[in-house]
Amino acid sequence: MFSHDTTLSLQAAAALVNTGRMRDGVDRLETAAELDAFYVAHGYEGHGPHDEDDVIAVRHTRDGVARLWEVERDEAVALVNSWLLEGDARPQLVRHGDWDWHLHAHAPDATLAVQISVETAMALIDVVRSGAFDRLRACEGEGCSAVLVDLSRNSSRRFCDVNNCGNRAHVEAYRARQAAQD
Repeated sequence: MFSHDTTLSLQAAAALVNTGRMRDGVDRLETAAELDAFYVAHGYEGHGPHDEDDVIAVRHTRDGVARLWEVERDEAVALVNSWLLEGDARPQLVRHGDWDWHLHAHAPDATLAVQISVETAMALIDVVRSGAFDRLRACEGEGCSAVLVDLSRNSSRRFCDVNNCGNRAHVEAYRARQAAQD
């Protein structure tokens, strides 16, 4: 559906939002070590290790990124455009690590918070232009506030990956079927 780098940026954006939406109520982005783990897990490039100022900046960025799941498409476009302007975005093809040529729009020395906002904005450009904004969804799990990006072929994904909501729903449905048979 989307290019590889767009898909990874969308998944990273949802994962970032979900660091603060765990069912157990524990924020997974409170320390520099947790930020470093997120940084590595989602393939961001540049400098590290990160410090508490970086944690604060990325948490602020997380709040902005989370708005994408709360607004309509036109308001999302305004957010995307503001992030591109604030990040002084200048799209260019780059190659690093195991990645072949792909698109970056942030300066090589940009902070992690700027990298996240600009890469999320670039991914959202593809989402909006392809008419797929409805693929950004809230999890339908009972009591869950996590978000997801539905990358399924038939646009049928309903549950997040972080709070085990799909399994919970399946177990609940199974138990209801069993109770109905008794």
